[in-house]
Amino acid sequence: MKRRSGRPFAHTHLPDFIEKRILEFKPHKTQLAIANEAGFTNPSMLAMIKNGAAKLPLDRVASLAKALECDPVKLFTLALEQLDRNTTEQAIRQIFGTLVTENEVAWIEEIRRASDHSDPSLTARGRSAIRGIFGR
Repeated sequence: MKRRSGRPFAHTHLPDFIEKRILEFKPHKTQLAIANEAGFTNPSMLAMIKNGAAKLPLDRVASLAKALECDPVKLFTLALEQLDRNTTEQAIRQIFGTLVTENEVAWIEEIRRASDHSDPSLTARGRSAIRGIFGR
């Protein structure tokens, strides 16, 4: 991803993610409606985030995730990428550990059920099986 003049966050993954979600809603919901649902007082703020000219404020992550019908942890992780990685992301990871999406929680819960909650260690065979599922 290239950094474009006047778009300091265009190189992050968030603008592409938001643009894709907005396009998916286009037949049913306008970008203006999404911005209003997310609580942006300036409706052009969403456009600025989408094109990489502005970063997503962390206090808007939950409401924007709801408006975009996406996992708030996924959106939060993408928003973290736009911040100073040496301070903010490090502090959050020290406090909360690895952030887990709803989909990842479903995997963890299934592993717990399948192992009868025995807390199995990840063996080379298990790692290979998981990677095989994803063709890696």
